[in-house]
Amino acid sequence: MEHLTAKKQIASAQLMNRTEVPVRFSEVDALGIVWHGHYLKFFEDGREAFGRQYELGYLDIHRQEFVVPLVKVNIDFKRTVKYGDTIIIETSYIDSPAAKIIFNYKLYRASDSALVATGESIQVFMDLKQELYITMPPFFSEWKKKFMANQPQH
Repeated sequence: MEHLTAKKQIASAQLMNRTEVPVRFSEVDALGIVWHGHYLKFFEDGREAFGRQYELGYLDIHRQEFVVPLVKVNIDFKRTVKYGDTIIIETSYIDSPAAKIIFNYKLYRASDSALVATGESIQVFMDLKQELYITMPPFFSEWKKKFMANQPQH
């Protein structure tokens, strides 16, 4: 069973954000557990927190006259989460030579650090006319230079 540990945090050299969100009453089903569809919102919470930390928020991207729609999301459910729990969301940027943004997610239950879900999302770049970009937008190349400069190459 994977748990969140300080040692694991220190060993991570990738761009990562860690944020906490409470489970709200509106997110649980009749059984008192978080309905599976709400995990997408937790991933969104993670992406927004990552964006605030690393200057890659939706408004930052929109100022560059781009949008980044989701084209793929995967979720693996490990354990249940209940109303009153707090979820720790780890959002990690996965570098790619392609014109897309890939994030990996790990969700933990704060009370016992148990891994409750993992996942991945892929977003592509579109201009404001909704034209797909198949090459990396210049602003994103600059962002990568700024934030990936000290990261190990894969």
